[in-house]
This record gives sequence, C-alpha cells and structure tokens, in this order.
Amino acid sequence: MELSAWIDRHADFTPDKTALHYEGRAISYGDFAAMIHGHARALKGVYGIGRGDRVAYLGLNSPEFLALMFACARLGALFIPLNWRLAAPEHVFILKDAHAKALFCEAEFREHAKSMRAELPDCDFVSCGFEGEGWQPLAVALATAEGDDRNPHVDLKTPLLLVYTSGTTGHPKGAVLTQEAVQWNALNSLHMHGLTAADHVLTALPMFHVGGLNIQTTPALYAGATVTLHRKFDPRAVLSDIVSRRPSLIVLVPATIDAVLSLPEWPEADISSLRSVSTGSSYVPVPLIEAIHARGIPVLQVYGSTETCPIAIYQRAEDAFETVGSTGKPALHCEIRVVDEAGRDVPAGTSGEILVRGPSVMYEYWGNEAATEQSLRDGWFFTGDIGYREENGYYFINDRKKDVVISGGENIYPAELEVVLNGMAEVKQAAVVGRDDEKWGQVPVAVVVRTEGASIDKQTILDRFNGVLARFKHPKDVVFIDAMPTNVMGKIQKFALRTHVNDSYLVK
Repeated sequence: MELSAWIDRHADFTPDKTALHYEGRAISYGDFAAMIHGHARALKGVYGIGRGDRVAYLGLNSPEFLALMFACARLGALFIPLNWRLAAPEHVFILKDAHAKALFCEAEFREHAKSMRAELPDCDFVSCGFEGEGWQPLAVALATAEGDDRNPHVDLKTPLLLVYTSGTTGHPKGAVLTQEAVQWNALNSLHMHGLTAADHVLTALPMFHVGGLNIQTTPALYAGATVTLHRKFDPRAVLSDIVSRRPSLIVLVPATIDAVLSLPEWPEADISSLRSVSTGSSYVPVPLIEAIHARGIPVLQVYGSTETCPIAIYQRAEDAFETVGSTGKPALHCEIRVVDEAGRDVPAGTSGEILVRGPSVMYEYWGNEAATEQSLRDGWFFTGDIGYREENGYYFINDRKKDVVISGGENIYPAELEVVLNGMAEVKQAAVVGRDDEKWGQVPVAVVVRTEGASIDKQTILDRFNGVLARFKHPKDVVFIDAMPTNVMGKIQKFALRTHVNDSYLVK
C-alpha cells in the first residue's frame, strides 16, 4: 500500500463523486485516479523517475500539483513543493541541495525558471501547460508514456514530501515526511474536524506549505470528501465560494481571515454552511476569533510545524467557544511535552519548550545530520517554540521560535536577511527583528549600525534585497542605531531591539 491507493479505493467505491473542483471543472475520483496513473507512467517512462528520486513543482494550487504528488507516492519518489514566492537564488539552493531530477513548472513562472537553468544542468525542465525551446512538455509525456506506473519496494514507510523550511542559519532545511506521516496526519485531522466523506473543503492557502496541503486538503482526499481548489488566495473569491459552493470546512491564517472580514460583503454573506474555520501559523488576534464566533461558527486553532506534517495540537468544535486563545490539546496520534533547558518536564502553568512525538513527525532533515540530531532526540522533535499546559490539559503557545518573524502566515527567519545586510560594506553590524503590524501580525525590520564614515540610507539598504530574497521577506523598515545592545558574551539582545523598534514606531 502507498498513498495513491486512497484515490484508487475511492474510485472503486464512488467513481463519479467529485474529488476536486477547480476553476469551474469537476474532477471525479475515477478521473483523478486515472490522472494519477497517467502522471506516474509519464514520470517513470519518460523522465526516468525511480524510487527516491526528487521531483520539484513550481506553480500555484492546481489538480496537477496533487496528481504529481500522488504519482510520486506511487513511484516512491520525493515531491518538493516549491514556494513560488521565493527568489531565483533561493530556488537554486533548494534544487541543488535536493539534487532534483525534474522541475515541473507552470507558465507564469517560466521566465523565473529559465533564469535558473544554467545552474541546474542535471535537472529536466518540464512545462505544465505551455511549450517553448528547452522545455519538455508534460502534455506530450502524458500522451505518449507507456508501460508500468509503479516502482518496487514502495510502502507507507517510503519518504514522500521534501518540504523546505527556512533555517536559523540562513539556509533552508528540507524536512523529509514519509507517506506514513501524511496518513497519520490525516487521521489527526479527521479527529480534529470530525471530517468525513460528506464534507466539502475549500482550499485557498498555498499547498507549498504543509498547512495548505495537510491540515485539510490531503485529509479530505483520504476521507473521500470533495475539495474546491483556489489557485491562490483572493478574499472576495473565498467569500463568494463560501456563499455559492457551500463548503463545510476551510483553513485560513490570521492575515487571510482579516482580509475576508474586511470585505463590505462580509456582514451579510451567508456563511452558514461552515462547520468551523481552522487557523494557526501565528498568534491569532482574539477580535478575529470573536468576529467569526459572533456568526455562530467555531474557530479551531491548530499548532504544528513543517516538521510535524503539521498537526500536533488542536481545538475541536465543542471546545472552541470556551477556550479562546488556547491552541487546544495534543492530537489523537501525538504526544506533547513541555521541558526546561535541561530537558526536564515542567509543571502545568510553567512555560518551556514544546516537544512533539508521533508517527506524523518528520524522518530527518535532508542531508543535514547535525540539524537532525539537534532537533530529533529519543524520538522527540524539539520545536524551539515556547508554551505551557494548563491543569485542564489545554496548551498555550506564548512565543514562536526564538527569533522568527511571522508575517501574514509566512515564517521569515532573520538569519536569511542578516546574511544580506552583513554583506554590505557600509553596514558594521545588523540584526532583524519583528515589529507588530495591524495587517500582517508582524513585519521584519532591519536594525543597522553603519560602518564608520558610511552614509548609506534606508532606501539603499532596502533596494539591496531585490532579486536576492523573496519580496515578502524584505525588511519593511530600517532603524539606525549607534551600537547594538549585547550581553556579557557579546551576543545581540534581540528582545531589547524588538522593544526599541516597536516603541519607536509607536512614538512616530
């Protein structure tokens, strides 16, 4: 058994039921199963994809994305969903680090991908929905591929997802998630949401994140439910489909909830089909929760990370109205500990590092033994997140990873920006911290000590990030100071910088 068997079984039981609804097109479970088999034949017969090979996808949400993922499951290959917001150098690093054998690319990213070709001579560039010189059209492979659509020795223990998450050292790390992890995560989701084949999930968040892919989308396909896919988030399209298509479940991060609630149509929109709205990724402002609760719909907070597939702690509908602010209780198939710096369990009410253990936790960081050993110890994943458990068993997260800036649901690691800043001759010292922001939750701000005699200004620094890092990671402001606050060991005290950039902004 492997994950594509989910779709085959549903194709046997309910071949005509809609699996995916996408841009006005309904794809039945029978047709989706055939689509997966066809993609697996093309991957194996045309592109030579074998067990353990890496296949990358650069594109927005689409049935093609899911078909390729399940085809990789069938063949025992690893699927790399690329964050399309990243800059070309970031994509090149990921593709080189993973030794990707093929890159499947949608039309709107063709020029972006073309700029990377010279640095990836051993990677096949496959076009999805377009033709061009140097591209191998997927449509031709699908039409001509023959032969077997399986590889031997593939089962649920086989790695499936290689999802890159920005690292604290300035380079992203690839979390390896097995097929088994995705299946156990789906079981956690079924328990969290009461998800059944009768449900209809609206997926509007990007599936290159495990949140968009695995909180509801893959679990819905495991259960035999229907998924409506949006290519990318658009608040008006989301609200329109809630009203017209009547989904029962949706996942939104705080920034996207705010965007929907800000629409003039929101107060009168009929959203009664929703059984719940799930959210997480960062601190969720209570007013956003209360605005949805006021409509009689529970907001379910979920906690996890790329490394936990992601579901690790969650609320359920029956608890949501009474436990606002909590992220819930441990998932059905996860264990949670809260420990001090010595790794000792702390009592209820005391903050410590959150540890997760369970079959949905990652297998390793790809090719990074040191990082794996640091994060996975005795079966426990050390999240680096700080939280506590109340006596009644509910968990609260009071800080995300030590320095991460979470902006609109995206993790921005200061180390990535600091590498760029510290490479500027005019910058003597630099650090990046988060500033509270009404719209995005947080935005990254660069704190800079100029090199003596240098006259570099704010805009010049901001411009240096163009084409180097994805635009959403760019600092939104630069604050100049004379000297960094440090401790006795000379380490920059970022808590002091956070206070400074927030207080100085409020003064303005």
